[in-house]
Amino acid sequence: MSDYKLLSDRVPYVPFPQRPVLKAPAGKRMLVWVIVNVEHWSIERAMPRTVLPPPMGQNLLPDLANWSWHEYGMRSGFWRLYEALKQRGITPTLATNGIVCETYPQVAEAALKEGWEFMGHGWVQGPSHKVDNQAEAIAKTVEAIRKFSGKAPRGWECPGLTETDETIDLLSAAGVDYVADWVIDDQPTWIQGTPRPMLSVPYTVEINDIPLMAIQHHRSDEMYHRGVLQLERLWQESATNPRVMAISVHPYITGVPHRIAAFEKLLDHVLAKAEVTVMPGVEIADWYCAQVPPQR
Repeated sequence: MSDYKLLSDRVPYVPFPQRPVLKAPAGKRMLVWVIVNVEHWSIERAMPRTVLPPPMGQNLLPDLANWSWHEYGMRSGFWRLYEALKQRGITPTLATNGIVCETYPQVAEAALKEGWEFMGHGWVQGPSHKVDNQAEAIAKTVEAIRKFSGKAPRGWECPGLTETDETIDLLSAAGVDYVADWVIDDQPTWIQGTPRPMLSVPYTVEINDIPLMAIQHHRSDEMYHRGVLQLERLWQESATNPRVMAISVHPYITGVPHRIAAFEKLLDHVLAKAEVTVMPGVEIADWYCAQVPPQR
């Protein structure tokens, strides 16, 4: 009961049919945003997730095999995603650990050069519940991105979508405007926070390569097939009230040779769909805020 009360206090339930009809950007009726997640995995610690089980059931440090799985994404996989998006003129949101600006500066520089939005994704990759001082880690991340890109991040995605009861208030106090952790709707939603409300921009655990590939172990082209089904239905429903669709990828999963073509094919399907616009999360947040201001 206490957990439900906390949730209902943060995000009052408003059924879709009872919401105001939003005005989509000119000539459009549906919004899509693409999120590229870049992370720093510390080899001296247990890996955030694994592709290989520990040999003979014995956990080992350093976990070279699983660390290398991720490192491949930063060395090779990211650049496939980068080229796929650049060739199509798509500006995505870069969900980045703050430390990536220091440890993988070429990745951050490439994103900055193309005008990608920088969204905070924690300092290093690991659950928020394990961070000794969340406020300090948030401030450190915000400052690292501000110093590197010239702008403080307005969006935030906790590693693994992990939040504690105080995360929203800490992000609000740090000047963050929207979060991608609350996978609860097809439209942005206001979350009550202190000192000011926080906006939830629709994120996804369905059109997301971690559940699809690393957990559910689907074929390499499943993101395309599932993504098309989701796009078509949301496009149909957007005829009466605009919807938002997210596509979330990681360099070490979607950026590998046997999956990149399915991602490119999905992007091409999105771009060919009439009345669909692709924009980064911050622009979706601004679009919604202009029509539905927060109620304090």
